Amino acid sequence: MKDFIIETSARHVHVTQATLETLFGAGAQLEVKKELSQPGQFASNQKVTVVGPKGSLNCSILGPCRNVDQVEVSFSDARTLGVTAPVRESGDVKGSAPCKLVGPAGEVELADGVIVAKRHIHMTPADAEELNVANGDVVSVEVCNETGRKIIFGDTVVRVSNSYALAMHVDTDEANAGALSGLVKGVIVK
Repeated sequence: MKDFIIETSARHVHVTQATLETLFGAGAQLEVKKELSQPGQFASNQKVTVVGPKGSLNCSILGPCRNVDQVEVSFSDARTLGVTAPVRESGDVKGSAPCKLVGPAGEVELADGVIVAKRHIHMTPADAEELNVANGDVVSVEVCNETGRKIIFGDTVVRVSNSYALAMHVDTDEANAGALSGLVKGVIVK
């Protein structure tokens, strides 16, 4: 059985170019701080404050800019903000929780956009063929860690694209529940 890395995706924000310029000034561009495992994706030097009815959180902006603003948090983060964030796949923000983004040059009110990202596995078509899965399949993943704490993540969405690299993403609450730290791998179980 082919294994793959499981990465913890901490709270972060995706913004449109227009939102970036409102938050950081006209002509603002995201500056690469660190390349991420998915090709072309990066953590930027820019951070914003996400404000909810009860509290706020500082979040990194991931690049490049997208077509829709999105805030990805854990359930614990959602409680801190005071919002009810639905579990959704990335990009599915219609009707999700509202918030305000605050940057050094301005603020943006989002009518929706705060989600808890559904855990998922990125893979290429070749990986999908080898693992006998297809885009949109929902699978279970057994974590291969050495903590002595066995965990299986169910309801994991398979996302297939030529632009992906093989890796699973879980949020910080899920990583903490599974005692995941350091290099962690998993396998699909049926």
